[in-house]
Amino acid sequence: MSQAKWITLLKLSKVEDGMTQTELAARVGVEAPTLARLLDRMSADGWIERRESDADRRSKTVHLRGKSCAFLEQINAVAMQLSAELLEGVPPDELRSCMEVLRRIKEKAIRLDTPAAAIEVSAGCEPVRTKRVTVGKQVKKTTKS
Repeated sequence: MSQAKWITLLKLSKVEDGMTQTELAARVGVEAPTLARLLDRMSADGWIERRESDADRRSKTVHLRGKSCAFLEQINAVAMQLSAELLEGVPPDELRSCMEVLRRIKEKAIRLDTPAAAIEVSAGCEPVRTKRVTVGKQVKKTTKS
């Protein structure tokens, strides 16, 4: 399963009664036409279903099907196991501190409207700011001075 599909399923699993295609596109971070094509394939494959919106007949809501729920349960089980393995030996107070720092960085990035791809972390955990530079038709990243 592609990353786009499982992210879409994950976003839908966070709500009880589906969501509009527009809202889902915003949460997934793609344009509505891109999502529409993905949803067409996912619907044909039995992962989701589209329904008329109760609130607005012009829009459709997207809902998980049984196949998706079973798949998400498997993903969740694997994620929990991996999380336990990765965090084994990390003291809870250090983990809380790390999560707090990451939350503050995320909030600041949102406030600054900074694309996540604009900030990379080097192996030494020091933030490295990069900028995109167009050279001919290629876009390259360079380190900011």
